[in-house]
Amino acid sequence: MKATALAIQDVFLIEPLVFGDERGFFFESFNHAKFEQAIGRQVKFVQDNHSKSARGVLRGLHYQDPQPQGKLVRVTQGEVFDVAVDIRQDSPTFGQWVGEVLSADNKKQLWIPEGLAHGFLVLSDTAEFLYKTTDYYAPEFDHCIRWDDPTLAISWPLDGEPALSLKDQNGHLFSEI
Repeated sequence: MKATALAIQDVFLIEPLVFGDERGFFFESFNHAKFEQAIGRQVKFVQDNHSKSARGVLRGLHYQDPQPQGKLVRVTQGEVFDVAVDIRQDSPTFGQWVGEVLSADNKKQLWIPEGLAHGFLVLSDTAEFLYKTTDYYAPEFDHCIRWDDPTLAISWPLDGEPALSLKDQNGHLFSEI
């Protein structure tokens, strides 16, 4: 496994070692010991989530406060543009975002630690998105930042308007959090 630190403190792009031939491929999608060594801290995952979305669906930018969740995210079918936004007020990268293309083909994963907002845009006809979380989903603590917040100015690779849930349509501005 290769872990690359991204521009936001504590966010890592994880690339598994893939073994493939004419029959297909094999890779270790998660190894707790190797993962903790790669990111330099201990992590306990308590919940796995799986979603399927159509092209143009944009989910996010979601976060929980209190009871933040760290997330290890990956795509098992299709392709997404995945975004993490640093909302930790004491962080040197507060208010910054990073984006990576994650796909079933590239098998990359993104580690998004607690205290960041997260969202993704589906680039393929459909995409299946899996993620591990470090705390349980708590709807009473669930919050959303607008995907098109002018302060964050995220460069989503959009072709037209995204398909949004009602929750995402009613997200708050970054300046309001």
